[in-house]
This record gives sequence, C-alpha cells and structure tokens, in this order.
Amino acid sequence: MLPLVETDEEWDAIVPDETVMRPGAEALAARLGLGGAPLSRFPDGSQPVYAVGDEHVLKLFPATVAGDGLAEGRVLAHLQGRLPIPTPRVREHGTYENGWRYVLMSRLPGENLAAAWERVTPRQRERLVTEVGEALAVLHSLDTQPLADVLGPGDWGAFVVRRTAQAVEQQRGHGLSEAWLERIPDYLASVPLPRAPQPSLLHTEVMRQHLLVDLADPDGPRLTGLFDFEPAMIGDRAYDFVGVGLFVTRGDPALLARLCKAYGHTFEPAVLLAYTLLHIYSHLPWYIRELGAPAEGDLPTLAEAWFGTA
Repeated sequence: MLPLVETDEEWDAIVPDETVMRPGAEALAARLGLGGAPLSRFPDGSQPVYAVGDEHVLKLFPATVAGDGLAEGRVLAHLQGRLPIPTPRVREHGTYENGWRYVLMSRLPGENLAAAWERVTPRQRERLVTEVGEALAVLHSLDTQPLADVLGPGDWGAFVVRRTAQAVEQQRGHGLSEAWLERIPDYLASVPLPRAPQPSLLHTEVMRQHLLVDLADPDGPRLTGLFDFEPAMIGDRAYDFVGVGLFVTRGDPALLARLCKAYGHTFEPAVLLAYTLLHIYSHLPWYIRELGAPAEGDLPTLAEAWFGTA
C-alpha cells in the first residue's frame, strides 16, 4: 500500500502525506500482529516513525534509504542489552513492499532530553553527561565485525580524503561566508587525522534530541534511552564526539571534561573541529548560529570554544 519512492520529488510528495503513509503503516502493523493498535506519528525525524500503542515503535524507510533500515535493524539487534543506556529492542525488521523496509522496535520510556534540559539542575546535568560518556565507552569497545557488511564507509582513509575534497563546497552550499570558507583547506591540512584507526561502532549523531530521560526517578534524573542508529558507521571514535560537543555539552568545557572523564579519553579540539567540517551532515552556519563564534574565520579559536575542556 506504500508507493515506490526513488526520487527527491517522490519523497516530498509521499513521505509527509499522512493520507498515503498512514494506511500503509496500519496495514504493516496488522501484518506484524498489531492490528487495531492506535498509531501516532512522531513529528520529528527524517523518516516516518509511528508509535504503535504504548509499547512499540514502527520506523519506515523508503527505497531511496532502504539500506539505512537494514543498518538500523542490524545495529539495534547487535546492541540489545549491551549498553548502560537502554536502546530499542528489535521486535522484527525486514522488507515491506515497493522497496520499503521497516524496523519494529520497543518503545523506550522517558522524555526527550533536549526538551527536558532546562528543567535539569547543573549537578544533574553532570550526572547525565557522565552516563553518556560511559555509554559511548562501551559502544566504541564492541566488536564491529558482525556489522561490517552493512555499515560504511569501509576505508576510513578514503572517507577522510573524500570528505576533505567536499568540505568547502558543502559549507558554501549552506551559505557559509568567504571568511570561513577560505580558511578551511589549510585548517584541515594542518590537523593529522588517522587513516586507519581502530574501528569503532559509531552512532554519529549523539545529541540531546536522541536521548531520553526520566526526570521523575526518585534517585534523580537518569537516561532511559539512546535511539536513532540509522546513520551508524564504523570508524574513528573521535567522529562521535562531534555531536557530543555540539549538541550534548554545547560548548560547555566543564561538561565536556566530565563526559570525557567518564569516557576515559579526551580528544584534541582541533581533531573534533576537523571532523565537524568532514561530518556527512556538517552545517557550520547552523552550528555558529546555535553556539556562537569567537571571531569570524578563526577556526583554531572556534575549536577551543566548542570542544575545549579547560
């Protein structure tokens, strides 16, 4: 019941349209033994995702990103019960129709940390970022071989070279000023990044928006979920700290220091800014609007401002 989606135009016409999506999601839920359970579409996220009753979440992937659906199903199955922060448990994942894939997973308790952050005290924030650091340490220690057939990029060195060649044009496309753009090539050339790092399983978008928290726990707020593993990769563990610095600690050196202490390693700010520029979803003008910049075009100072721990 879901039509084929192979182009951006088809995506724009079909994926946001609930008159098309909902019947297909309902039919799939019924096929999975959940017929009659109420469906509620989550407003956020790049893919169509539905709460199915109180206990399940159904995530759909059109043909254009079917590989992401395969990856997320495999990664979540690999992670089940292995991280100190809960991750969704896979109930079933597979193909649907017209190239669509799906992942049916458990629904995690708690509320989005991004929405709850202002109601968390400074001391409680320290505890929460400690939990993030501990979870990342475990995530990055896991064997990646069982996922090597579904997660890229494969050759990390080639990925770094490719992304370096694309960095300026990607930021120009986002409207970054020339004062910043002209400094990117020299900055990237000055930062040594490993071409064959110890392979780590990367979430790649560790951010408050992908964490759940229970504010009502009698022992104080605790994290109850880490989700959205569709863009997972295998590569240099420092790459995961781009999202951490930008969207979890958000330029707070004390919080980043606390998180890194729990993780067991502190990364050079220059390395993390370099990976920020190379990140697949890098959008430097957005980050500058969100976090501010000390001086236009000054990338070394920007690195310290966003990723310093002193």
